[in-house]
Amino acid sequence: MLRRFNTGWMDGMYTLPAGHIEESETAEQTASREILEEVGINIPPNALSVAHVMLEKSADNKEYFNIFIEAKNFSDEPTNKEKDKCDEVAWFSLDSLPDNTLPCVKEALRQITEGNHYSNFGF
Repeated sequence: MLRRFNTGWMDGMYTLPAGHIEESETAEQTASREILEEVGINIPPNALSVAHVMLEKSADNKEYFNIFIEAKNFSDEPTNKEKDKCDEVAWFSLDSLPDNTLPCVKEALRQITEGNHYSNFGF
């Protein structure tokens, strides 16, 4: 997980590597690119799969589809590649996530653990 820093949005909160889909990218291509940019792990898109989709209503009343992507096999260790946006990269077990984890991320990980592929959050 990454702890947000100096971004102006949810600084101090832990989240997963994430970002917006660029033109003509698939969800797996986006995840592959964002993982490499943020934590330096090169995982090809065909080694990733969708684990969960969440419709989130944000605090400012906007709605987003969040796609949580799973990588089952990789060998590299994550490193902080965006020190201007992140001040820590760390592993946490699912049963001991930090209290300052983004609530939607906590909920998505809970849903994934329970085998659910879709959820609504913030409604």
